[in-house]
Amino acid sequence: MITGLDHVVILVSDIAAGATAYQTLFARAPAWRNRGDGAARVLFTLDNMTLELMSPDGDGNAADGIRAVIAKQGEGLTSICFRTGDIAKMHRRLDRLTLKPEPIAEVESRDATSDAVLSWKRTRAATEATRGVRMFFLELAKERPLSVRTTSAPVTAMDHVVVSTADPERAAALYGARLGLDMALDRSHAEWGRLMFFRCGDLIVEVVHRPGKDTDAEHDRLWGVSWRVADIDATRARLVSDGVDVSEVRTGRKPGTRVLTVRNGTCGIPTLLVERTAKA
Repeated sequence: MITGLDHVVILVSDIAAGATAYQTLFARAPAWRNRGDGAARVLFTLDNMTLELMSPDGDGNAADGIRAVIAKQGEGLTSICFRTGDIAKMHRRLDRLTLKPEPIAEVESRDATSDAVLSWKRTRAATEATRGVRMFFLELAKERPLSVRTTSAPVTAMDHVVVSTADPERAAALYGARLGLDMALDRSHAEWGRLMFFRCGDLIVEVVHRPGKDTDAEHDRLWGVSWRVADIDATRARLVSDGVDVSEVRTGRKPGTRVLTVRNGTCGIPTLLVERTAKA
């Protein structure tokens, strides 16, 4: 039913500053800009998914609601949206799994620059049924335009999105047995805690249990993101020249990878860049 990860949403207080930060990180221009329903949105579409930045826009209940979330939790990841090829079948499956989906809605968005229109159908699972993570499911009528590269050594795609949990068994049951994602790895380590990788299209939903870090056994949270690059040394040099604080390149925990940590310019989201040096 789930064919991939369509997009993740990041709440920001200043849409222009957020867009500038991610244009610098990605070396790609925004592909879509839209305002409406109390929110301003900027989308970056990479090779395998879309990043949506959202900020409050104007007055009203929706804008006030976004401001309230940012005031309580700060800027950061707020929801995840899975792609499906048949939203009606997906809705029936979610209902059978007691994930309490909302009625299917038809949505339209118009790009502020090109005046192009995108449409899709979506539903949302009940947040209390998805362990506190806001989850949407979407059937897109046609593909979004890709973000144009603005300079060399860009980010190409998402590698994985990280969900932090205090109850790894229940989280594994949600992403594996109920949502139907294929578990590719289940590893425990005295220093890291427990890592579980679930395949979602050509990227990974990583569920991590870090003992002592998360104490709410009933609720998980979207925590961090890892992005793919083709040449991590070139990308590091570009980011350093742009004033972004990054770590040195090091060998990744996953065999066949080199990684670095991005310490700022991510709207508060723990962020890793990954170069695949060999097939893992």
